[in-house]
Amino acid sequence: MQGKEPSQQSATTRVYIGIDVCKARLDVYIHPLGKKLALANDAAGLRQLKKAIVGFDVALIVMEATGKFHRLAHRNLHDSGFKVAVVNPARSRKFADAIGLLAKTDRIDALMLALMGESLALDAVAPAPETMESLQELANGRQGAVATRTALLNQIGASKTTVLIGELKRQLRAVETAIAKLQAEIEQRIEADPVLARRFQILTSIPGIGPVAAISLIAGLNEIGQLSAKEVAMIVGLAPIACDSGKRSGAREIHGGRGHVRNALYMPAHSAAQHNPDLKIFYDRLIENGKCAKAAITAVMRKLVILANTLVQQDRLWAPRRP
Repeated sequence: MQGKEPSQQSATTRVYIGIDVCKARLDVYIHPLGKKLALANDAAGLRQLKKAIVGFDVALIVMEATGKFHRLAHRNLHDSGFKVAVVNPARSRKFADAIGLLAKTDRIDALMLALMGESLALDAVAPAPETMESLQELANGRQGAVATRTALLNQIGASKTTVLIGELKRQLRAVETAIAKLQAEIEQRIEADPVLARRFQILTSIPGIGPVAAISLIAGLNEIGQLSAKEVAMIVGLAPIACDSGKRSGAREIHGGRGHVRNALYMPAHSAAQHNPDLKIFYDRLIENGKCAKAAITAVMRKLVILANTLVQQDRLWAPRRP
């Protein structure tokens, strides 16, 4: 990092920067200069990084989504005016395989992310507001507690030893208390934010979507209301993907996307297929046309998230369709 840069490496040098993020460290690769940096993942390390790249035309900075560890760098660099793309680790790994970078180290990953930024048309994204990040953490915590409750209930059902059953029930009561506290905190934070409160009101007006599903959509789909129908279906992983080759026309299947949001729509789709007038007609028609129940429910899930996105976009509550 020390010493003078060559004269040709000036503000006219267009660079792509890959950052491999871990809890304590940032491994940085500046392409095409081949410059490597290892910095602390804190405010001081980010100041060093910005000082090192101040003389370059930074086209894009690319990093992987790493839970909470990338958030500081993302927010800090975005607030300093840099374009930052955050990519799914599965996508970046496939890109590395495609270009022949089979080894995996922090430095190689930083190089791969820089090359990915140069090769692909990645979209720069702004960090979520801090209130939304806190809400997402609470929602994830509640989701984990619900998974623990399910596991405990399964253990209780499979156990025969009285002492074990008593201990499992004690743990179950503690988990249920935690779920209730997290739910109350989430609802309180939503009510305190006018935008989120209105969003919650719109979502829960849709037959089939209850408070828990509405929270999952608010926390897991911050972009809701800003997307097209195709975009929201693709982001959630409910868009049918073509699988054709030559004369073969393969079955359309869904994959990828935000699985936690998709899972949260499963039970609401079952409810909507029975109690939402339009979606009930849609579901029944699919079944009559020979679709299996699983495919029909998936189609209802897709309709449901598109409907939710549209209503938030138009800032209106759901209303029955007039004859």
